[in-house]
Amino acid sequence: MSMETATALIPVSFTEGATKELKKIQQQQELNNEFGLRIGVEGGGCSGMTYILGFDQKKDGDQEFLHNGIKVYMNKAHGLYLAGMQIDFQDGLNSRGFTFNNPNASSTCGCGTSFAV
Repeated sequence: MSMETATALIPVSFTEGATKELKKIQQQQELNNEFGLRIGVEGGGCSGMTYILGFDQKKDGDQEFLHNGIKVYMNKAHGLYLAGMQIDFQDGLNSRGFTFNNPNASSTCGCGTSFAV
């Protein structure tokens, strides 16, 4: 990992709740150092694109960031869709899971994981 990669500013932010939940998941899955949190987008969903959030190994074309001790991988091309996004974790009676507040989305779906640009 180059110093430039390690100090690059991550284009997304995480709430304290999201960070806590991600660290908990990372511990439960007992992942080795090759794995990091993948953030991205893919075609599909009711609004055209869906978010990718899960632990994965680094791939060609990925940028690598560091957030509170968690390695984060993101394909360079996805930065256009994700810059400025905030990831939160809700743990309430009506909903439980990660939520995405994306200022780049022109519309979102009721499911909360699908959006249009």
